[in-house]
Amino acid sequence: MNLTAFRALCAGVLLTCLFSTAAAFAHAHLKQQSPAANAQVTTVPQALTLSFSEGIEVKFSGITVTGPQQAKVPLGAVKLNEKDSKELIVPVEQSLKPGDYTVDWHVVSVDGHKTQGQYHFSVK
Repeated sequence: MNLTAFRALCAGVLLTCLFSTAAAFAHAHLKQQSPAANAQVTTVPQALTLSFSEGIEVKFSGITVTGPQQAKVPLGAVKLNEKDSKELIVPVEQSLKPGDYTVDWHVVSVDGHKTQGQYHFSVK
């Protein structure tokens, strides 16, 4: 193989790697949440808000919250923010008691990729 062909092959491999790496980042990643992760809130939230890096398919997404003694917190229906398809809003149906809470979430982005995660906050 001559030097020109070798360079062309290396350039092709490099470009393939660069473009295939971009596809790996096409998942919806949690960017911001309210209450924030690891926050200690004094005002009981009436809803949870989770913002993602890309649009979400709400029909295939969900959130559960567990509180003290692993009790499941009743939540309303998950919905998208009308002005932002990257933001999920979930009403909290009962007042949260003081203690530690865990939010488990799973979403499917508009391009079909599924992601999930968890974070914690506490109510004083």
